[in-house]
Amino acid sequence: MDMDAIIDALGGATQVQTLLGVGPSAVSNYRARGQFPEYARVRIWQALKARGVTVDPETLAFADKISTNDANTGQHSPHPKIIPKSPQILLIISGGIAAYKSLELIRRIKDKGWQVRCIMTASAEQFITPLSVSALSGETTYTQLFSLTDEAEMGHIRLAREADAIVVAPATANIMAKAAYGLADDLASTVLLASDAPLLMAPAMNPFMWAHPATQANQRQLHMRGVRFIGPDSGDMACGEDGAGRLADIPVIIDAIDRILPGQGALNGMTALVTSGPTHEPIDRVRYIANRSSGKQGHAIATALARQGAKVTLISGPVDIPPPAGVHVVAVETARQMHTAALAAMPADIAVCAAAVGDFSVADAANHKIKKTGDNDAPSLTLRQNPDILATIAAHQMRPRLVIGFAAETDDVINYATAKRLRKKADWILANDVGQNDKPVFGSEHNMVHLVTEYGVEPWPEMSKHDLADQLVKRIAKDLTAKEISV
Repeated sequence: MDMDAIIDALGGATQVQTLLGVGPSAVSNYRARGQFPEYARVRIWQALKARGVTVDPETLAFADKISTNDANTGQHSPHPKIIPKSPQILLIISGGIAAYKSLELIRRIKDKGWQVRCIMTASAEQFITPLSVSALSGETTYTQLFSLTDEAEMGHIRLAREADAIVVAPATANIMAKAAYGLADDLASTVLLASDAPLLMAPAMNPFMWAHPATQANQRQLHMRGVRFIGPDSGDMACGEDGAGRLADIPVIIDAIDRILPGQGALNGMTALVTSGPTHEPIDRVRYIANRSSGKQGHAIATALARQGAKVTLISGPVDIPPPAGVHVVAVETARQMHTAALAAMPADIAVCAAAVGDFSVADAANHKIKKTGDNDAPSLTLRQNPDILATIAAHQMRPRLVIGFAAETDDVINYATAKRLRKKADWILANDVGQNDKPVFGSEHNMVHLVTEYGVEPWPEMSKHDLADQLVKRIAKDLTAKEISV
């Protein structure tokens, strides 16, 4: 274990102290002993993985015994070399006649140059054998949650953690129901519950089973949590019936996997925090104070960051749009919940505060519905100021390298945005005019902003929110790359 390289990769001793909740003397003791305490290893491994650094989860040794000495000069490098690796796909095969098609799916996954490990449910073993699956994948096929051999060699938690994407194909009504309700009574369902990797399900079942209200409700629930679905297709079924229930074609599933994989772009190895959507501040058990934000712009930015390789945490207020693929989503309701979640997502290299956070909340929200009185008097509400998420992140001891905020204004947009950037110590502010009745911003598919930085104000033309997100992420990548070169 190269203690100095690990500490450097985590951002220095101060970051390690924050990550582990210890003081400077503890880090000094770790250096002296040449190892971290047992309880800290999983946390360190997860933090390194989020930064694109591959180490063994058990020993924290760098992958392929990578030395931090430069191969040409022999000098110690301040950061370990990040080795690009093939995406790791975890394929879960559940029971159903379509299970035989998973063998072809494994072949096509390997053709893409991706690595694949497989889990089979007990029902899947009734259609194909683990030996066939292992022969094609080149890896052990895992079937038992309580196998001492499998747990010693890999472990279900490690299976879940090392996957860049999880694919369930075929996905039966049974495993969809387990995932929807959070059941964990076998290896497959336990891994689904223990992972935050992008998840793709390819349903295959009898048409009546697929159309059943319970299955449709489970599909909607999973979709709202960010699970992606491909298929099912319609056609003749093995059971002799006709309708929607056929497994999607293998090339179509491969394309869907490609879309959910974390990117390998200019931000590979970096972490990003994005806030999105509105906040709801309760008045009583029925009513709340909110705003018109749809979350479309923040979600588009999270998607664009992920496509460029960043490990993204998206903290979203209540929205009616599905979560982006390939990002970790934290759903919140109030500004204080969003503030807490943002701090928990630190450290990060990039922070984009795109949420329309409520400035005020009701000081004493009622636990019951407030009733009207007969004298036509409205109740008085005492408001308190909510925490300032953008300012908190910008002043944090683990401040991201780039802190970006939004300013939605109805008048004097540029001046208010410029003052906001200085007051909150943000690096950039994206200012948009939300006061034009003929060009609404909230809920629309387009946006027009001014980029406010320390160097001045740059107007951007009107474009789709997805195009704006792509343009912003390109600027982020360019700025961070320039900073790395100048260091």
